[in-house]
Amino acid sequence: MVAVRPRSGEFKAKNMPLDAKCKICRRQGAKLFLRGERCFSPKCAMIKRPVPPGMKKKRRRGSVSEYGKELKEKQKLKAWYGLGEKQFKKYVKEILNKTKSAQKGKEEDATLLLVKRLESRLDNVVFRMGLVNSRALARQLVSHGYFRVNNRNVDVPSYQVKKGDEISLKPQKVVKKVFQNVAQLIKKQKAPEWLQVNPQTLSAKVLSDPVLDLGSLPAEIPTIFEFYSR
Repeated sequence: MVAVRPRSGEFKAKNMPLDAKCKICRRQGAKLFLRGERCFSPKCAMIKRPVPPGMKKKRRRGSVSEYGKELKEKQKLKAWYGLGEKQFKKYVKEILNKTKSAQKGKEEDATLLLVKRLESRLDNVVFRMGLVNSRALARQLVSHGYFRVNNRNVDVPSYQVKKGDEISLKPQKVVKKVFQNVAQLIKKQKAPEWLQVNPQTLSAKVLSDPVLDLGSLPAEIPTIFEFYSR
């Protein structure tokens, strides 16, 4: 049994006030879907108040430095996946070192490798299965021991799933209130092609390495690599 506490670098979204999550989106100027269903409703802060926190007047226009642009892209992707700086930086640095040692200048390969690493996290896979409507809740449930990987208990949100792995919800957890509307959620949140979800057993099998349309991400990943290459 894997019984390791979440790393200190994990993003503590589950303990954040709800308004604080909305402020992250407003500050970054992008909808990062940190509050589940609310993000799809007219109550979304990016619809009601699409300006940075603390600004009552129209946002001032001004030039942003290259460093500022890179920092903003990094912050957006971090918040999207719910990671802290330590964990996120570790991922990016590992990818940079790997691509440099293999063949210098392969920017596209580095981008795909980072996406694969982030999408392969167990908390993200649970979210992609459609069992919950936010990564923050998925991370909380994984930490509390709700899931198994290949019939082994795993409570580490950053656990990396691989092709052929089977992720399942513990049978005794199915009756929990959080899964009351799980059938509708699974139907609403279409699973990616690399993940085969079984709505009856609330389980899934990883069919291949995670792939993602880069256009669906809130940030430009090459810019993030430039930030950490300074």
